[in-house]
Amino acid sequence: MPNTPTIGFVSLGCPKALVDSERILSRLRAEGYGVAEGYETADLVVVNTCGFLDSARDESLASIGEALAENGRVIVTGCLGAEAQVIRERHPQVLAITGPQQYEAVIDAVHEVCSPPHAAFLELPSERAVRLTPAHYAYLKISEGCNNSCSFCIIPRLRGGLVSRPIDEVLEEAHGLADSGVQEILVISQDTSAYGVDRRYEPREFRGAELATRLTDLGKALGELGVWIRLHYVYPYPHVDELIPLMHDGAVLPYLDIPFQHASPAVLKAMRRPAADAKTLDRIRSWRESVPELVLRSSFIVGFPGETEEDFAHLLAWLREAQLDRVGCFRYEPVNGAASNELPGAVPTELIDERWNRLMQVQQEISKARLAAKVGRRVDVIVDSVTPDAIVGRSKGDAPEIDGNVYLPVDAIVNPGDIVSATVEHADEYDLWAEPD
Repeated sequence: MPNTPTIGFVSLGCPKALVDSERILSRLRAEGYGVAEGYETADLVVVNTCGFLDSARDESLASIGEALAENGRVIVTGCLGAEAQVIRERHPQVLAITGPQQYEAVIDAVHEVCSPPHAAFLELPSERAVRLTPAHYAYLKISEGCNNSCSFCIIPRLRGGLVSRPIDEVLEEAHGLADSGVQEILVISQDTSAYGVDRRYEPREFRGAELATRLTDLGKALGELGVWIRLHYVYPYPHVDELIPLMHDGAVLPYLDIPFQHASPAVLKAMRRPAADAKTLDRIRSWRESVPELVLRSSFIVGFPGETEEDFAHLLAWLREAQLDRVGCFRYEPVNGAASNELPGAVPTELIDERWNRLMQVQQEISKARLAAKVGRRVDVIVDSVTPDAIVGRSKGDAPEIDGNVYLPVDAIVNPGDIVSATVEHADEYDLWAEPD
């Protein structure tokens, strides 16, 4: 179509923001806009920002500056958009700024700059006709916002309180994804365990069955799709125990992404962490007794204000006993507006770096041992990419982009999205090498 306006798009931050980008792009495509491959061919650039950490804010501001320099016509949305004055101070030339989840406002801003080439189709495509992930996996966002008040976090201020999607709406989208050929659905939200709390677990009808808007009902229903279901951002509330039977029965993958953040009771209290359960290690043992193949991923913060050497030693001892499979570690950094900024006992940067290195060394040893134990075992592998140089996939214990990979021989006859059985032949600290059966 001649003179079709094209939109450039930059998506930053977490998978939740990626889903927002997909929704915006789907709407723009439905209205006839083209999607530019680079700045030079775009009539307008939309930058979906992240604003959680100062480092992420800096990256977002730099990306806005790059888009302005390369194109000149820029609209900003996303988490950092909730702090418009920060963006205006650095980049007063931006055309419009909207906050996270403000899809209609983004579309209206685009219309102001580039009129749509034609009226939207009478029957718009699904909410996410455009996906930014490979064809064989997709993120399924089940709620927005968060009701927790962790002292280091400003997400509730940026994205608001918890707003769960009705379970029938979520399942309709999930069925659409499976019908389109998606082999793995990754369930995401800011606090997946809290799904449905704000709706008081409202019952809804879906395809002749009544289901409560709660995580266990959702997991059971998703398990009937016949695709991999992976749960992310599961806070360690006691009712998480109810998910273990779903993993035992194969409804959802034996994988839990639980952001413990620390193990010292004093630090957890200062963090205002929910469910700071002193019996967490006992629960982990119980989970593994029920589901021996369970893979646990978590994230931790070192150098939190007031963290003593004793607190850090407690964390290292906890890690050695917990034997988590995958661990991410963040150096504490003050976030503008976070309550933790007012806490006493700031930890020097050099000591934060030293503790980060010590923790990662301990966890590397744990990860290496746990992966070495898989040598000789069969694993199911979902193939992510096939090139002449490498065939890269993942096991049920590996989420895309954040966990390890499983490498198959380059002569294997597979395609992206295939799920194959393979025998592990070699392992290092993070990855596996396997031979298809």
